Order: sequence, then structure tokens, then C-alpha cells
Amino acid sequence: MELSSLTAISPVDGRYGSRTATLRGIASEYGLVRYRVAVEVRWLQTLAAHPEVESLPPLSEAAGDVLDGIVHGFSLDDARRVKAIERETNHDVKAVEYFIRERIAGAPELSDASEFVHFACTSEDINNLAYAMMLSDARAQVLLPSMRNLTRAVRRLAREHASVAMLSRTHGQPATPTTVGKEMSVFAARLERQLEAFAGVSVMGKFNGAVGNYNAHLAACPDVDWHRVSREFVERLGLSWNSHTTQIEPHDSTAELFHALARFNRVVLDLCRDMWAYVSLGYFRQRPVAGETGSSTMPHKVNPIDFENAEGNVGVANAMLDHLSAKLPVSRLQRDLSDSTVQRNLGVGLAHSLVAYESCLKGLGKLALDEGAIARDLADAWELLAEPIQTVMRRNGIENSYERLKELTRGRTVDRAMLGRFVESLPIPREDKDALLSLTPATYVGAAEKLALDSL
Repeated sequence: MELSSLTAISPVDGRYGSRTATLRGIASEYGLVRYRVAVEVRWLQTLAAHPEVESLPPLSEAAGDVLDGIVHGFSLDDARRVKAIERETNHDVKAVEYFIRERIAGAPELSDASEFVHFACTSEDINNLAYAMMLSDARAQVLLPSMRNLTRAVRRLAREHASVAMLSRTHGQPATPTTVGKEMSVFAARLERQLEAFAGVSVMGKFNGAVGNYNAHLAACPDVDWHRVSREFVERLGLSWNSHTTQIEPHDSTAELFHALARFNRVVLDLCRDMWAYVSLGYFRQRPVAGETGSSTMPHKVNPIDFENAEGNVGVANAMLDHLSAKLPVSRLQRDLSDSTVQRNLGVGLAHSLVAYESCLKGLGKLALDEGAIARDLADAWELLAEPIQTVMRRNGIENSYERLKELTRGRTVDRAMLGRFVESLPIPREDKDALLSLTPATYVGAAEKLALDSL
């Protein structure tokens, strides 16, 4: 059966294929092969530029252009050729080496340099840098822009509704009023904090041979400072250098990166659940999309499906990210291959994360605040003013303040008149009484509006 969006096993390549297309050139098998080729070519160029590697003379500008063309012009057909070679070698990295040798065969200067392709390298030297470049590019080019778009959308909600008083709910029950904007600003601040943490993780790479000691390097060229060469090479690829490794780069930075991404995702999950609840309460209405069906049997339905979709995709993403974070830093002795097959799923967690962000953003874009519904909830919640009344009583030294308000309000229907009579009976200064009598559930919001705007 032909592979297509309908026959793909994974929804990130099938149902959600159009939403994850930006990751295809980066986190796919094609992307992995492309990054491997780039590492091999850049290493050959590094060796040629090093004066102490005497067996490999410096390359001319023309030879450099040929090598640059292999990297920058790498195509799907090139990747297919690598995979064809791999079917013969049964070794994916060796196939890349042979592909490069094919491409430079017959080229002036380069054909004589073919033995320096993959010079002193173990496969993991190539793989760890390829995966690190993949993660760095996926983060910079795809994930961070989407994460920032989502964070900005939440900030906009905070700014637009900073002053709209809203009934809070703690344990699902009516609680001290807040504003819609302040609650959105909490999510905006949380998202921003985790976004910055994710953006700030240093993705590390190593390039030090079979078990991390430069054994082959020093055997061939003992006068070269391979420690320095390794560091400069890794850093030129845009990565942070790991000086002490076994055969494999231990993946601690990958785990750190995925932990940071998973934390951002959990904030998205929390946001989606709260937005779902606000829609259920009627605080937000969802603008219907022309032609869209909410239910196969109930024509009136406009379901919060985007938030539900985001919640589900966050769950799948974090299951993968958590597994990768736990598995990859653990390896037997100087290496085993259990990390290799797991690493091939790096793009899966990223893709489900991306789908979640786009779904959440789509859901936020459909929302319209129903200030009437929010005001009606607050208008019937006079019992919430028991908190400021008993607090002012405490300030004035009245004993059992909390207990008296509890007896008056807990589990009872409370209205403005009842509270007014209670306040008038209190032995407190007139100005305190007037201040309490002027309060309404809609005005008892503390510094919520200021907090909403201060964070933006």
C-alpha cells in the first residue's frame, strides 16, 4: 500500500501531517542523514585546514565549494542514495561515509582526500552531533516560534480582560473574586518562564573517538592538540562541547531539554483544562466555524475540541519526552545500542507538542468573553465578602471574628442586606463600616488588575 497521510501509522505524519510539516526536513530520517552528511563534510574541511595534519593539504576554494555544495544541496535523491548504500553495508553511518566518497571521487584534490572522510571517528561521533544539530534546529526554527505565538496569545487575553471581575473557584467552589486577565496572566508568566528555560538549555556534543580518549587521533597524529580541535569543531556546529564522555555523549543535555519542554507542555495542559472549564461555565463562548459540526446527533453543540485535542497531544508528547529523558542518559559501560533505537523517536515528542500548541492556539482564537454570564455569577455570591469583613474585624481586635462569619455564612444563602445588618452591628470605626458596605463581589478583586498588567 502506498504511504500517504491516509496510510501513515503515526498521526503526526497522517492526520496531523499538515501541522507538523515544518519538522519533516529536520526530525525525519532524511533530516538525520542530512545532518550526518554535514558533520562528516565539516570534519573533512576541519582536518584539511589544520596545518599539523600534514597528510591532508589545505583545500582550494573550488574544492571547498564542492564540499559546501554536498551539504547545502543535499536532496531527497541524495538521501535515497545513502539508504541504498546502507542496504549493502547494513550500517547507516558507514553508508554516509561511502556516499561522500562517491560524491568527491574524481574531483580535483578531493579524490586524494577520501581516506580522511570519517577519519579517527566512531559512528557515535557523527550521530551525537547530527542529533544535537537536529534538536537545536527543531527548537529554534519550529518549536520556539510556536511556543512564543501561544504565549503571546495568552498575554493578549490577560491584557484585554485585566479588569473584568470574575468569580474564582477553589476546590470547584465559589471563592475570592479575581479578574479574567489576572488568571490569564498567571498562565502567561508560567509559559514564559518555561519557554525561557527550554530556550536556554545548552545542547551538547562530543567528538573524541571510540571511547572518548582520542586514541586513534593520537596514534595517527600525536602532535595535534585534538582536545582543542574537538572543542572548536563542536562549537562551530553551534553546539556546546562535552569534554568527558565514553563512546557516547551521555545525553544529559537532551534529557534537560526534554524536561524543560515537558514542563512547558504541562502548563499548556493546565491552561487547556481551565479554558475547557471556563467554556463549560459559560464565561467564554466559542465562535462557531461555518460548516463545522459539533455533534453527530445534537445540532446545537459547539464543543471545546481544540482544548481537548491539545490535552491529548500533550499527554502523548510528554509520555515520549519523559521516556527519552529517563532512558537516554543510562548506558551500560562504555556504550550499548539501546539508546540508538530510542533516539529515532526524538521527532515524535516534538511533533505531538507542536500539534498541541497549534490546537490550543486555535481554541483561544475562537473564544469570546461573556461578561454577562461572569457578572451574574458574581452578583449571587455575597458570601464571598465574609473574608474581608472578618479580616477587618481581626484588625480591630474583635474576638472570634472568623467563627462569627462562619456561623453567619457557611452553607447559607447570603445577600447584601444580611451582610449590611451584620456590619452595622460591629463595634468598629465608621470609616471601616463604610468601606465594607461599599464592597460588592465585583469590586472585591484586590490587586488583580494591576497584577494582570504588571506581568505583560
